Amino acid sequence: MALTIANLSKTYANGVQALKNVSLDIPTGMFGLLGPNGAGKSSLMRTIATLQDADTGTIMLDDLDVLRDKDAVRRVLGYLPQEFGVYPRVSAEELLDHLAVLKGIGNSKERKEIVEALLQQTNLWNARKKNLGGYSGGMKQRFGIAQALLGNPKLIIVDEPTAGLDPAERNRFHNLLSEIGEHIIIILSTHIVSDVTDLCRNMAIISQGQVRLTGDPLTVVEQLRGQVWRKLVSKDEVDATQAEHHVISSRLFAGKTIVHVLSDTRPDGSFEEVNPDLEDVYFAQITEPSGKAVPA
Repeated sequence: MALTIANLSKTYANGVQALKNVSLDIPTGMFGLLGPNGAGKSSLMRTIATLQDADTGTIMLDDLDVLRDKDAVRRVLGYLPQEFGVYPRVSAEELLDHLAVLKGIGNSKERKEIVEALLQQTNLWNARKKNLGGYSGGMKQRFGIAQALLGNPKLIIVDEPTAGLDPAERNRFHNLLSEIGEHIIIILSTHIVSDVTDLCRNMAIISQGQVRLTGDPLTVVEQLRGQVWRKLVSKDEVDATQAEHHVISSRLFAGKTIVHVLSDTRPDGSFEEVNPDLEDVYFAQITEPSGKAVPA
């Protein structure tokens, strides 16, 4: 099973070009789509999910034409959008049963077994009678995955699923995604670098509607080795450092600023080499040499 995207472009009526000749090959397993807010991630996800049309390009799920045969795609698709609304006065069990009917699962016995299995899988069984309005953010996200799994989908799209979750709920959600991502395609669209580091064997970085980099997270990090340098500077030195070097990120530490600089060689003796991580790769792709550093 593979999803193949070729030369996909999308411009909205207000003139914003959200996607610019995007091409990606997405295999079975967890695939991370990493980019800042406004990069085009949600536009790409909505297009794959058949919620909007592209201007040009193709999307193929094996031999299924995603852009032309939308009904067939929806039968094998699970989708958890960034804003997932629920009926607050309905229980998880009731709403999941209703959504199963809409998904075409008409046999009541079969539907009951499926709903029970999904609530068990997402660790919501003990809260199945509770109204969704009383669920925490993480519980609502796990319910979102339960509904996305209805109908044994071949492709699942999750858009910014861990934004706003506390660390414990984020870990529960990661474990759930890892469990279900072995034999189907799961696209994880996020701006949280550690989500991709923790979960994905393949990834792409998208910025300003364009694919900047693709590959295995471990490989792309290793390719940056020997090119990231660190220095602790005062607040007054930050602008001068940015003007002189390709600063890819900065963060405050003990009243000063730690800057990470991208350079093939040590900029000067005041810099020390850094073992790069995926965050360095990400910032290196979305910043320009003359641009401002992205706060880490």
